[in-house]
Amino acid sequence: MQETNPYIKQTRNSRMSLGEVYFWTSTIKDWKHLLNQDKYKILIIDFLKELTSKQFIKVYAFVIMPNHIHLVWELLEKNGKEMPHASFNKKTAHEIIKDLKSNHQQVLTYFSVDEKEREYRIWQRDALAVEMDSKIKVEQKIDYIHRNPLHEKWNLAKSPEEYKWSSAKYYQEGEDVFGILSHYADRF
Repeated sequence: MQETNPYIKQTRNSRMSLGEVYFWTSTIKDWKHLLNQDKYKILIIDFLKELTSKQFIKVYAFVIMPNHIHLVWELLEKNGKEMPHASFNKKTAHEIIKDLKSNHQQVLTYFSVDEKEREYRIWQRDALAVEMDSKIKVEQKIDYIHRNPLHEKWNLAKSPEEYKWSSAKYYQEGEDVFGILSHYADRF
């Protein structure tokens, strides 16, 4: 476990625990802007919806950026023998690789790796997981998530709720257009 701030517990994916809420960031290998395409954003949303409907996770907030994803989520149950975050990375990577093989062979080469267990890697190893054990921490991270598309580096929207691929509109207007969200106030 890493301690960069004495008030925030950061951990590696493998140390995430069921029944806890985490701010989680997973990044595309080499920070490539693979998630610019809406079809990959939809793929991510669809798998979050599947994990939510099976009650493996609760998603309190999210944003899908061009090269990473932020979630505030709770891991509720294992998906078979796997933790939900492992299932998420494995399934989304598999589907993206399948699409790249069929439709974007030239892009696929950017994700080639020399690893014993795989030929391609979509998500970087060791996603960041920060345990959220208070309402204040959750609210800070949700605000950060919703403002991420507005950052001058990205400039993807003028207001948080304008960016389609986040939970900002849910918290602003109360409508979950993705069918995956739970309000954090129900947990904290």
